[in-house]
Amino acid sequence: MIHYWNYPTEIFCGVDALTVLGERCALAGMHRPLLVTDPGMLELPPLRAVREHLKAAGIDHGLFHGLSGNPSLEHACAGAAAFAEGGHDSLIALGGGSAIDAAKGIALLSRDPQGAARFEWTQMLEHYPTLADYPPLNLPPLIVIPTTAGTGSELGREAVLTDTAQGVKKVIGHREMLARGVILDPRLTLGLPPGLTAATGMDALTHHLEALFSPLCHPMSAGIAVEGVRLVRLHLENAMRDGNDLLAREGMLIASASAAVAFQKGLGGVHALAHPLGARYHLHHGLLNAVLLPYVLVANRSAIEGDAARLARYLELEDGSFDGLLAWVLELRARVGIPATLAQLGLNGDDAALVGELALADISSSQTNALPLGAGDYARIYRNAVGGVLK
Repeated sequence: MIHYWNYPTEIFCGVDALTVLGERCALAGMHRPLLVTDPGMLELPPLRAVREHLKAAGIDHGLFHGLSGNPSLEHACAGAAAFAEGGHDSLIALGGGSAIDAAKGIALLSRDPQGAARFEWTQMLEHYPTLADYPPLNLPPLIVIPTTAGTGSELGREAVLTDTAQGVKKVIGHREMLARGVILDPRLTLGLPPGLTAATGMDALTHHLEALFSPLCHPMSAGIAVEGVRLVRLHLENAMRDGNDLLAREGMLIASASAAVAFQKGLGGVHALAHPLGARYHLHHGLLNAVLLPYVLVANRSAIEGDAARLARYLELEDGSFDGLLAWVLELRARVGIPATLAQLGLNGDDAALVGELALADISSSQTNALPLGAGDYARIYRNAVGGVLK
């Protein structure tokens, strides 16, 4: 059964949802899309399936795969050049957060070469406080087809791209960067290895928890965050244990997509630290989030204890308290094979002072952390995560 939702993007969810691709392209006026994916997808079944569906629908398309696990502004610029040279009129993103964010960046830069500077997070806050404030750019339509369940980027208006010159990740956004349609087909995630299933799934969990604990008021997003955590609890381990469990795979796709709606309420210290660490050490974003999550929860305890207890009771944990929720996060992280410390990822914390400053400067996340933290606080959390100190 294929479900149809609109939130506000059109979402087609279910086994074989990919079958709607051709008609959705036609309805969106997509005659020559540029298909954006990462190099690791080139020999895998999802790419073949998408190209076969486009061919069957008579839709000519190009292919761009010049990006990495942490897509950069340079990758987006190269994609925008390929978009123009190929005479493309639209985009399809296939893959995880890297391909999706790159495609959004390509869409923006194809219409506004200075868009990465004009619509960087600080500029958005200053000049475009509501969606109506954004200038129209007529960005090309985008259809997103996730093959991982964690990023949530498929339902977001933003993209995270690395500025390699400065060694930092930047959040850029525009109302027209929202996808025209999203296809959540669990068959396309069946080949995802257990380790990547775990890291992306914990990424989705982090999105929901940080959104729930953000101090901003957004009751609709808060409700989605609570249900999103339940979906992760219900499906993540099953998706890892049996990679062919379509029900679990679909459940995680829903949890991941829902997170982008939840984190309209904000993110927090986990992302504030993961962004500079990912930019500096080229580590997987979801994996960094998964390792950092318990350390930031402990640092935020005084501000989130009540909400954490309510969430623990909703999840029907044996201990309906902050300690019960923390214990469940730690147990889940261990059961799905996530390292307990950043030291296990090769980090030693020698740059803690610098990373603390960078985390504080990442206002897209640090300003909505549950507690106001300073650079020294972030440096301490980083060192704790290196050494495995939960206090």
